[in-house]
Amino acid sequence: MTAHPDQAAPRNGLRERKKAKTRAKIRQHALRLCAEQGYEATTVEQIAEAAEVSLSTVFRYFPTKDQLIVSDGYDPVVVDAFRAQPAELKPLEAVRAAFRAAFRDMSAEEISERRERQALVLAVPELWAASLTNIKRTQRMLAELVAERAGREPDDPAVRTFAATVFGITLSVWLNWAENPDLDAMTALDEGLAYLEQGLPL
Repeated sequence: MTAHPDQAAPRNGLRERKKAKTRAKIRQHALRLCAEQGYEATTVEQIAEAAEVSLSTVFRYFPTKDQLIVSDGYDPVVVDAFRAQPAELKPLEAVRAAFRAAFRDMSAEEISERRERQALVLAVPELWAASLTNIKRTQRMLAELVAERAGREPDDPAVRTFAATVFGITLSVWLNWAENPDLDAMTALDEGLAYLEQGLPL
């Protein structure tokens, strides 16, 4: 018997929410344990036990131990927010609006958890090395989004320069935020992008 589309959609939505909840729970316990006893001393087995899931479940969501920390699922949120911006906005305007929208929808707990991850990545060389792959992927994603909006190719020199500049500002704010928990990261990021929008006047 084939489910009616209207019946299948809610079930699929519920399944995805349960997956997201499980993923978040595993990551939260990973961060807590790493903060309490250090990254090296924390095992995936301990994380699975704390999250009350099987070891295979942990690896289904996070293929390697480092991915428990360096992957945060934030890129798809920014992508959706960017594509939702009005077509008349220029790429930089759309980027600023997308970041504001993405942060606006994050809870205080999610924002705090993101900062804790950034701090841990900076403190553990293994995690910083692992994060480089994510950094490259995010920069490439930004170039593709900007190219899509500007009607150019991702490898266009102007697009690549634009994406690298925006990403450089973003990375600088994240690194500063990891070391300064009282920093208003969203305001700092928006101010940095606004400065870029003004042509970097000095």
